[in-house]
Amino acid sequence: MRMLKEDTSPLTPTDVATAEAFASVGNVGIGFDILGHTVEGAGDRAEVRRIPEREVRIAAIHGVVTDLPLKAEDNTAGAALLSMIRGLDLPFGFELILHKGIALGSGMGGSAASCVAAVVAANALLDEPLPREALYPFAMDGEVVASGSRHGDNLGPMLLGGLVLATDKRLVRVPVPAEWHCALVHPHVVLETRKARAALAGHYALGEFVAQSANLAMVLAGCYRGEAALVREGLSDVLVEPRRAPLIPGFYSVKQAALDHGAFGASISGAGPSVFGWFEDRAAAVAAAHDMQAAFRHAGHRSDALVAPIDGPAARVV
Repeated sequence: MRMLKEDTSPLTPTDVATAEAFASVGNVGIGFDILGHTVEGAGDRAEVRRIPEREVRIAAIHGVVTDLPLKAEDNTAGAALLSMIRGLDLPFGFELILHKGIALGSGMGGSAASCVAAVVAANALLDEPLPREALYPFAMDGEVVASGSRHGDNLGPMLLGGLVLATDKRLVRVPVPAEWHCALVHPHVVLETRKARAALAGHYALGEFVAQSANLAMVLAGCYRGEAALVREGLSDVLVEPRRAPLIPGFYSVKQAALDHGAFGASISGAGPSVFGWFEDRAAAVAAAHDMQAAFRHAGHRSDALVAPIDGPAARVV
């Protein structure tokens, strides 16, 4: 049998790649700016084309939000790609088409999803693609365009999947039992991240920080050990929630609806107005989501609900 000669020519990258990044619950109540997890069911897609010019062009934006800046420097996804070009000293650039599936000002990580989908797609076009953690700084540079600050509570889980502890330099994936589920309810209300962050200005007592630190530690320990009782004891935001709750119509009724169905805890997702609850199984989360929506409806607002495992998926090339 005659053997074919091995092809030793260098591999060439494809010219176009599409990636999707899923919604997320930022902060998870007790981990302001440093803790979050993905929620499958909603997300953004980025179609990225490699171009010879060393620039970023945004060709179009489709979906639930279309009135976003087309100038790359002013767009979260565009800024992330520009950071990637500069940081890696790439000799080429990117053209971007963004498909928005997450509403902005929803507390579901809409701006972060655009950043992550863009850099994950662009990474697939590199001659030597980088590990996910290496994309984190570029996505951070994009997120700051939307929020005015550098925080990875949404970016980290979107890049790695599941529950992630995200510091300014490191991402740590936290194990969560597969059967634990999240109910995430998004009222049809817009709450801008910058406005929600402004509500946090003011004095904080040392005791509040101590209590919040203890709760965060309890939740992380409970996740690592798979002990629901520890998570139930710790999943209570005593620092941020009291200051942001007045910005969300019907918040306390929605939270109580989750607790009435046995939630480990419930709080504000990201900057709000979405509200999340953690549950031991899917059935409890589904039942809670129904009553959480009813509570929002009683407050005068329609809503959408997602129910998915807390250990959700990472962004992926499609």
